[in-house]
Amino acid sequence: MSIHQLITGTALALVLSAGAAQAQAVDPVVERAAVAAAVEAVLPEVVDWRRDFHRHPELGFAETRTAAVIAAHLESLGLEVRTGVGRTGVVGILRGARPGHTVALRADMDALPVLEATGLAFASTDTGQYMGQTVPVAHACGHDAHMAMLMGAAEVLAGMKAQIAGTVVFIFQPAEEGAPPGEPMGGAALMIAEGALADPKPEAIFGLHVVPGRPGTIFYKPEGFMAASDRIDISLHGKQTHGAWPWRGIDVIAVAGQVVETLNTLTARTVDPTTTPTVLTIATINAGVRYNIIPDEAVLSGTLRTFNIAQRDALVARASAAVGHVAEAYGATAEFAVKQNAALVYNDPDLSAWIAPVLVEAAGEGQVNPASPPTTVAEDFSYFQHEIPGVFWHLGASPDGVDPATSAPNHSPQFDVNEKVLSVGVRAHVLTALRFLERQPSRSNTVVMTRW
Repeated sequence: MSIHQLITGTALALVLSAGAAQAQAVDPVVERAAVAAAVEAVLPEVVDWRRDFHRHPELGFAETRTAAVIAAHLESLGLEVRTGVGRTGVVGILRGARPGHTVALRADMDALPVLEATGLAFASTDTGQYMGQTVPVAHACGHDAHMAMLMGAAEVLAGMKAQIAGTVVFIFQPAEEGAPPGEPMGGAALMIAEGALADPKPEAIFGLHVVPGRPGTIFYKPEGFMAASDRIDISLHGKQTHGAWPWRGIDVIAVAGQVVETLNTLTARTVDPTTTPTVLTIATINAGVRYNIIPDEAVLSGTLRTFNIAQRDALVARASAAVGHVAEAYGATAEFAVKQNAALVYNDPDLSAWIAPVLVEAAGEGQVNPASPPTTVAEDFSYFQHEIPGVFWHLGASPDGVDPATSAPNHSPQFDVNEKVLSVGVRAHVLTALRFLERQPSRSNTVVMTRW
């Protein structure tokens, strides 16, 4: 056994044993078998909802049809429903028969400007407006499954209202993929600003995301799990000239090439990858209109993914200075801007330990890894975790018999969700809410949040 395997295995055992001790504080009010039966009963609806949302995707802050379907379902269950929270967000409140704790469950609603290539019978052919253009739209990230699973959980929990002591808040969030151009903030931040976590205020929040992985497995880690995400925008200004006379102008194409090379080298040579994963990618370069004209402007954009705030701030400062120096060396000028899209997804350590046996109850023995490596993809669920303790976890949803390493990733035209995992997600939502509400009140009657 390698040192890495020994450390990982020890951490896994500690997390599971610590969580089990907390989870067994009281006998369950609702047995797992009753939950499993209720989930199986609602599963055909969950599949139908998922396929309907998949066929009719909507971009961020334009999820009007989606929100109407969700709100109508929650109202049919007798929940208190608030719509228009964060433009198109929906909040449903289920109050149990007796007072108790309050817990929140969250799903995201928006789709992506992607041309679907799955070949599914219910594949999207819809379009939307993005940056002033008509674009194809598809649920290429799995949010269709997220909504369907949380709607199913709401139906199961509503059917158990008489047995519930406490309150469950269901949050359906728009614009998780980032604020559309011209918008000051994305869906999570806007929902929080408009009271999604108020009246009642949850003591904790939980959420999930489908990703490539062995079907039905659950994986996450305490503390930093998903990276903070920043958008980088660089504008370079030179002097236009004939392509045959580059010395008579200032060549921003050459500057752009040096900027990309410098940023790649800066990240690789100034950050210790063994202590904090860091990715800086320049993904777009726009410049010029004709093959023999050197333009006077080049615009670049990219993304920065980090897990340490101080290290991120230092790298941004170095990158800004480096871009300016490269431009100056050519006689050009540069503008460097950074905007945060999502903060670090930080899983509360105490809740991470507590939830491990609950997720095993939902997914089965050997199906949960609470010591997974961090991932450089991002999620604005992080903003909810800034307000209250929370845990975010991933649900493996690759096709049967396909190596997750080769299955289509999120955001690709071929991405699809193995519908066999929908029942796992619904069970996990339901059991997480039930077991949290069954917790013995602490001396402060709240969950203690680990500050970071």
